[in-house]
Amino acid sequence: MKRIVILASGSGTNAENIILYFHNSVDINVELVLSNKKDAKVLERANRLGIKCESFNRGDFNSDKILDLLKKKADYIILAGFLWKIPESIITAFPNKIINIHPALLPKYGGKGMYGMYVHNAVVKNKELESGITIHYVNENYDEGAIIFQKKFEVLPMDTAEDIAKKIHTLEYENFPKIIEKVILENG
Repeated sequence: MKRIVILASGSGTNAENIILYFHNSVDINVELVLSNKKDAKVLERANRLGIKCESFNRGDFNSDKILDLLKKKADYIILAGFLWKIPESIITAFPNKIINIHPALLPKYGGKGMYGMYVHNAVVKNKELESGITIHYVNENYDEGAIIFQKKFEVLPMDTAEDIAKKIHTLEYENFPKIIEKVILENG
């Protein structure tokens, strides 16, 4: 049984979707949800679904405290709306075992500060013809790790940033848990 620890900063809809997807899995278990915000809704969602959860501060994250916890609890780390850069010590300890989802077709609209509605507003402003999601491994730079999977859709001329956000969420919910499962089952 492979163990997942989910890191999230916000409402946790992707985290909840992942937890529900693996609820009855014999191969993969969501072991823990961690958040850098003690009042993040993701913690409520995880608690309601019976998943252990806790919050941490930047000092804990940059020290060995979170690294040691991850070494005990995780085979894979999943970022589901987690906004902090991952320390090099964690990346080194989990090579090709940290997976992130990004709400754009990387390399476009990636990097520090490019998340959520910031991405969708930029897509509309630049009159992009398509957008989508990218699932990728995490390395030492924001949104620059090797791409595992992309799924795109046509941006219609009348689409607002909110319309794009809805389409992105649909793709995330459909694809993120399946790709996580595929990566873990193929790589062990």
